[in-house]
Amino acid sequence: MSISPSVILRDDDTMTNNSTSGPRADGPKTRRAFTPEQKRTHLAAYEQAMETGEGGDYLRSQALYYSQVAEWRKLRDAGMLEATPAGVRTSTRMSPEQAEIAKLRRELDVSEKRLARTEVALEIMGKARELLEELSESSTQPPPHGKR
Repeated sequence: MSISPSVILRDDDTMTNNSTSGPRADGPKTRRAFTPEQKRTHLAAYEQAMETGEGGDYLRSQALYYSQVAEWRKLRDAGMLEATPAGVRTSTRMSPEQAEIAKLRRELDVSEKRLARTEVALEIMGKARELLEELSESSTQPPPHGKR
């Protein structure tokens, strides 16, 4: 049984690839570019897949990276994907104003979540107080005389 080597050692002790069916045999691939509409579509589909716990499957099926989705989400939150007309490529660098807007939106989201948690805690505390008042009132009243 004869195996043809795909790597050949040259006289100067360097290796060359003799295979024409390697991963880059057909030349370098061009980088994909997404329009703002495609980015919004992928974001919506990814977020919907995340609700069912299949976000990773969606990324693999579309050959996307999470870092791309995270960057597109920042652009969307900064309003950069909505403001651009179709066919215009967006820059990944936000202006200082857009970065500030994105930061403030994230802070607002955190504050709203904290407020909702605090409101729930206050509601629980109010109910606990009412229960304790009822218990203290019932313990101060004399026990009812009934049949022995």
